Amino acid sequence: MFRITPVVRNLLIVNTVIFIAQMIGPEKEFLCYFQDSPFLRKEGLVTGYFSLWNVHLSCFKPYQFLTYMFAHGSVMHYAFNMLAIASFGPILENYWGEKKFLLFYLVTGIGAGMIYAGVNYIFPEGGGVMLGASGAIYGILMAFGLIFPNLEIMMLIPPIPMKAKYMVFVMGGITYLLDRSGSVAHVAHFGGAIVAFILIRLIWKERGQTGW
Repeated sequence: MFRITPVVRNLLIVNTVIFIAQMIGPEKEFLCYFQDSPFLRKEGLVTGYFSLWNVHLSCFKPYQFLTYMFAHGSVMHYAFNMLAIASFGPILENYWGEKKFLLFYLVTGIGAGMIYAGVNYIFPEGGGVMLGASGAIYGILMAFGLIFPNLEIMMLIPPIPMKAKYMVFVMGGITYLLDRSGSVAHVAHFGGAIVAFILIRLIWKERGQTGW
């Protein structure tokens, strides 16, 4: 782990630049309309434009299905997601190649965003927003567990080896606890894992190194 590959490096750089912009940028009051009712929500300028808003709100824009993946809600949220990308991403990138790994990352992240939008469309949740790489992270974790189930990975805390098929549940649980986007967003993030499963097993028809 931590032998950073080109796509992973660029993802880390983009996420870091945007997170710094979130931290130092000014705040802005976003005027949105929900079922013809106006309300104001104060957000950081970058956060407000990059986050994925509820599809029922006038603040929702289609480009947010992509941009929400690169903004984060806190230092811990950002740091843990970058740790997950740096830990698991390079192995998948070396296995698939740069283009396929980038496609996988974007499809799982955008897919998670679309699931969020779909759930919000059926069950409106008012003025909530979703942001963070967690949807794509769940996709990466699912892929890692499917392709390298018995690969042993050394954990940082505690420093003990653990097989990938167990490690992904630990990392997924921590990601869940660190994300404060709300219950609907958590459903969407797990949707990233579902998209990953469909992409790997049903579309690409890949099997893990043990045939699992």
